Amino acid sequence: MLFSEVLGLQHIKNHLTTTADRGRIPHAQLFIGNHGRGLLSMAIAYSQYILCANSNSENNSGNQACNLKFDKLSHPDLHFAFPVASTDKIKSHPVSNNFLDSWREFLNEDPYGSLFDWYQKLGIENKQGQIGVDEAQEIVKSLSLKSYEGGYKVMIIWMAEKMNAACSNKLLKLIEEPPNKTLFILIAEDEEQIIQTIRSRCQILRFPPLSESVIAEKLQLTDNFDTLTAKKIAIQANGNYAQALNILKNDIGDEQFETWFITWIRSAFKAKGNAAAILDLISWSEEIAGIGRETQKSFLLYCLDFFRQALLMNYNAKNLVYIQPKTAGFKLDKFAPYIHGANIEDITKEIEDAIFHIERNGNAKIILTDLSIKLTRLLHKKAA
Repeated sequence: MLFSEVLGLQHIKNHLTTTADRGRIPHAQLFIGNHGRGLLSMAIAYSQYILCANSNSENNSGNQACNLKFDKLSHPDLHFAFPVASTDKIKSHPVSNNFLDSWREFLNEDPYGSLFDWYQKLGIENKQGQIGVDEAQEIVKSLSLKSYEGGYKVMIIWMAEKMNAACSNKLLKLIEEPPNKTLFILIAEDEEQIIQTIRSRCQILRFPPLSESVIAEKLQLTDNFDTLTAKKIAIQANGNYAQALNILKNDIGDEQFETWFITWIRSAFKAKGNAAAILDLISWSEEIAGIGRETQKSFLLYCLDFFRQALLMNYNAKNLVYIQPKTAGFKLDKFAPYIHGANIEDITKEIEDAIFHIERNGNAKIILTDLSIKLTRLLHKKAA
């Protein structure tokens, strides 16, 4: 992968290539940021720069046979670990090596894809993937072998916050004292979920949001949008190229998520002082509790985004509002006045707490029922 194919972030590219040129490569690095900022693409380009002895800040001047292997993501000294779960084909002890063909397809289709996109690719969106102790054993085994081409070995651990405690503890010593010319690149969106002892052994590199101009330019070149349309989408994307692609595909207003959300909101409004309507909220909670945990989390993140969009509408920042509900009888401008400075922080906190407890295998029905009752009170809270 060429660095020029990775959007923006020139200062990070310069930092990575300069340290590689000077032979000052930290053995363990932690890339932090949203998936839509290109962390995985940058990690692959950086790995190619090192393994193929490229120079001049680009991946086209070194070992051409090596560069060709990277075109197919098949270099023998490039290793991946990522969250997986059992499937119809892999029923027990799943590890990343079982899914490498799907992984390469995923990267070729959308290198800016999210964890949920990856789970959908595998058909496990109703499960919680993880990087477990079986994966740690595979990593130890892979890195104990000599480098195929005599240089570096690179292990990219994508969504490293999905390493469970057993995996993290098993890898701790290896990350602290890896074999000679071994490079760990951990990629994560939430560094707080990675144990402190691993974080402290990594050089941390934080990826900022992409600039609007970079996203707009990409949309103009790739999708032939006019300048104004590309700029509008870039503003809506909020520094996240994956978000821009979702807007283009009209996935940002997912019909099923929208249906669940509006049913929830309407029930919450009716529930104040209406005992019968509480049963609707309980019924809604049971329905959402019946879907997979990853889908529940994705839905709650969608709800967060919807509330923020309503807040922007309420405060007349209409140029930043991109959600356009399609449900009959629901108007965002009518709903927006109920989301304001006096309740948005509490709504956000309650939804984030619900996501936290769902991630930790809490009882989804209880969590969602509790959230629904709290939402009923918050929606009726008066603006200051």
